[in-house]
Amino acid sequence: MKTLWTKKHILMGFALLAASIFLPACNPLEDESRSNSILIVENITGKDMSGTDAGFLQSDVVKKDNSIAADTAKATLSARFMDPAPILGTSQYSDIMVTRYVVSFSRTDGRNRPGADVPFPFEGSLSTLVRVDSTASVNFVIVREAAKLEAPLVNLRDSAYGDILNMTAKIEFYGHDLTDKAVKATGYLTVYFANYIDK
Repeated sequence: MKTLWTKKHILMGFALLAASIFLPACNPLEDESRSNSILIVENITGKDMSGTDAGFLQSDVVKKDNSIAADTAKATLSARFMDPAPILGTSQYSDIMVTRYVVSFSRTDGRNRPGADVPFPFEGSLSTLVRVDSTASVNFVIVREAAKLEAPLVNLRDSAYGDILNMTAKIEFYGHDLTDKAVKATGYLTVYFANYIDK
């Protein structure tokens, strides 16, 4: 009797182990995802006032001729398998299509009311294919023109040079693998807002 009980539990253990191997893994970057791929933000760059690529963004709230312009940034994205050695091998269906992004801002002083302390968050569309084990670069708007006509950025237009608002931009990239399973990745960029002196 004892022998039969032991064999039964051993067989159940093997069955559970086999099932766990073949169940799809959850992507930790997207709670609702069942994708076998993950999207990674490898790098985000902005530009300084000379127009040179930098690990931050200097955003001029108004030009010398009183015009305004959106600011852009560039993200380098990559796709990887959750399991580096998948049992069923690799497939083009694990490639990721990035379809949209969301930008929101925060300040270290805790004043984070959109439209008063920080610009309103916004969403933009993308259509970028990121193949597994490769990278893709995407340019996107990180500060809209409209944000420079609203508080708090509009308050910097008439301020003396040296008045700078320091914020962190959070950029969330959303997409899906080619079996339509959702993925998500997040990156950050420091942004310095000011009425910079135009050359």
